Amino acid sequence: MNVAQEFDSLYRAAKALTLDRGRGEAALVTITRTRGSTFRRAGASMLVHRDGSMVCELSGGCPQRDIVLRAQHAMECAEGALVAYGRDSNYDVMIETGCGGELEVLIEPWHEAEDLQFLDAIAALHARRTPGVMASLFAVDGGAIGRRPMRLVQGSGSLWTNIGQAALKQQVLANLPMQAIPTGGAITQQMDNQGQRYDALLETLRPPHALLIVGDSAGANLLAQLGHQLGWRTTVVSTRESAERATDGVQRVYKTPVALLSDVLLDSQTSVVVMTHRLELDLAYVAPLLATPVRYIGVIGSRQRADQVRAAFPHADDRLHVPAGLDIGSETPQEIALAIAAEILALRHGRSGDSLVHTQTSIHP
Repeated sequence: MNVAQEFDSLYRAAKALTLDRGRGEAALVTITRTRGSTFRRAGASMLVHRDGSMVCELSGGCPQRDIVLRAQHAMECAEGALVAYGRDSNYDVMIETGCGGELEVLIEPWHEAEDLQFLDAIAALHARRTPGVMASLFAVDGGAIGRRPMRLVQGSGSLWTNIGQAALKQQVLANLPMQAIPTGGAITQQMDNQGQRYDALLETLRPPHALLIVGDSAGANLLAQLGHQLGWRTTVVSTRESAERATDGVQRVYKTPVALLSDVLLDSQTSVVVMTHRLELDLAYVAPLLATPVRYIGVIGSRQRADQVRAAFPHADDRLHVPAGLDIGSETPQEIALAIAAEILALRHGRSGDSLVHTQTSIHP
């Protein structure tokens, strides 16, 4: 499934479909394998509507135009398809799009509400901010499994599956330890069961990244808007008492430093930026945050203020970033918001934030 920050848009589009007309209204396209340089990795998904419009496009070198045509055909004939793009098949399409790698996609047409049940299971994990894993049995003996894959979604204390064979379900569960799958990634495995060979896409499911911003300034609002555009669950904590409300997908609440920990969920998938523009208030909010598992605590300010914040918390670990943001010469509130969001992204992906021209790691995590 797509990275967590893309899931919401795909899920909203899926739930808006009318799947009771006896015909395919959309098809889900999922990359099952990649080789070499491709724009998206295994597990990335795109929703194709009957009219050819797309949600979460697989762009940037993928043979997207050909995939859309095949997805529309799958809707018409109500049959799933497994399509490879590489040196052994459809290579002309890869040359046309300038893609240097190879990939395989699964196309599953959606005809009924039951086709979306696995998305509901993922959404339930996200709502609880619980990590999980998903297995999608997408091929058997080299061909696509019917109209839709057999899937299993497992989280802490929860399990959903449409795999009817008990022995096959147990075998899938045995192959799903989270530590065996790259964090936020996917791998394809083959497993034999009762004389048949299944191809399974195994994926980790992480909760959407959460961004908590403490402050009432224009900069805080701009950072909130950027966080929401990035697909982060964004909350602005006002330091002034006001009515709680949500605007443009951004939750806005009033919380004192004392109430922050008891009233707001702060987990390891959360980044916090404190920008009250008052040193004593910044310190009051940062102090309780240091005792939480949040991944990033940023405080904006000058070099002088940064020295004062660090002096107030001499034993703080490297989660405290002050001044917050990458050094890109930011001056305006918009530029400062961009620098902070970029630093959070780099840290989440274990990257340095250097120019790509100076790095040798793969561009996409």
